[in-house]
Amino acid sequence: MAYRIIVSPRAQKEIENAIDYYALYSTDAPVNFIAGLKEVYTSLETNPFYRVRYKNIRALKIKRFPHSIYFEINETQNTIRVLSCFHNKRNPNKRP
Repeated sequence: MAYRIIVSPRAQKEIENAIDYYALYSTDAPVNFIAGLKEVYTSLETNPFYRVRYKNIRALKIKRFPHSIYFEINETQNTIRVLSCFHNKRNPNKRP
């Protein structure tokens, strides 16, 4: 069963900010970040049951980048709601 991914406005803004930041320093980094993000989305569509971080919120790290995707699963509607794209080096108290 495939899950449909819904990206929240907050997560979309954080993703865009990360892409803009990487674009300042490299031409390849934004492309690689997007590729890593697509890998995460592909993994979530097929099997979203990763480790629970807090209550019903789960997280999956983007390979080669210090970001994690925080999400929740709605099994009745077969959807995954992406809540945040959090930079892992930030203050852990600010995690979603």
